[in-house]
Amino acid sequence: MNLIGRILKEQSSNFHLIIRLALYDVKGKYQLHYLGAVWQVLSPAAQVLLYWLVFGLGIRGGQPINGVPFFVWLLIGLIPWFFISPAIIQGCNSVYARVSLVSKMKFPVSVLPTVTIISNSFQFFIMLLILAGILMIYGVNPGWHLLQLPYYLVALFVFLFAFTLLGSTIATIVRDFQQALQSIMRMMVYLLPILWDPSRLPHIFKTILELNPIYYIIEGFRYSILGSGWFYEDWIYTLYFWVVTLLILLVGSILHIKFRNKFIDYL
Repeated sequence: MNLIGRILKEQSSNFHLIIRLALYDVKGKYQLHYLGAVWQVLSPAAQVLLYWLVFGLGIRGGQPINGVPFFVWLLIGLIPWFFISPAIIQGCNSVYARVSLVSKMKFPVSVLPTVTIISNSFQFFIMLLILAGILMIYGVNPGWHLLQLPYYLVALFVFLFAFTLLGSTIATIVRDFQQALQSIMRMMVYLLPILWDPSRLPHIFKTILELNPIYYIIEGFRYSILGSGWFYEDWIYTLYFWVVTLLILLVGSILHIKFRNKFIDYL
């Protein structure tokens, strides 16, 4: 636990640096585009439209899910996924991509995954604001359940930090891990309740898929925004999520501190 505290202290003491690097990262990513940061909205919007045409109108014929318009139901799953997927892929590659730069500067390598997460979160929060407008247009009222959305946001960021801390260490040492991760994340969109209704699955298959902590987060966003449940109602699953997340954080902290002085040797 001391190692986790050490890693977290590095994040808090370098918070202003993390924000500056994240803003610089976003600016650098779009500086050669005419529309600039507008692509943060246009790119996911194009993907949402494609999924809606294929899975909403094409396969489902536009039928609602549990009385919720399919387009709204789909957006609530896709918006966190459009944040989770690049944050994991880029975050796990962040140390390998920038460790040579960090070796010449005085700040801990552990902030690099956090910088990637924060830089991707700007688009995420913009999309959440757009989602709020769409909910008003469709007349969807979450009610009191919206109060638990900050809880799921915290769960999302803690999980991303834990996983990218571990993944960035492994990806720096074993480069095959990054390639395997990209393939897994491409398949994950179809294995999570993003494009399909999980209530239609047999119980055993649903239980297996629920072992993925991202499943917990995606469903949590729907619970909060659609007003379909509280996080404490299934306290066993909630406990499972936090045990797995903290275990990932512990292992990631141990491996990161053990190997970070040797990262430059793996380049």
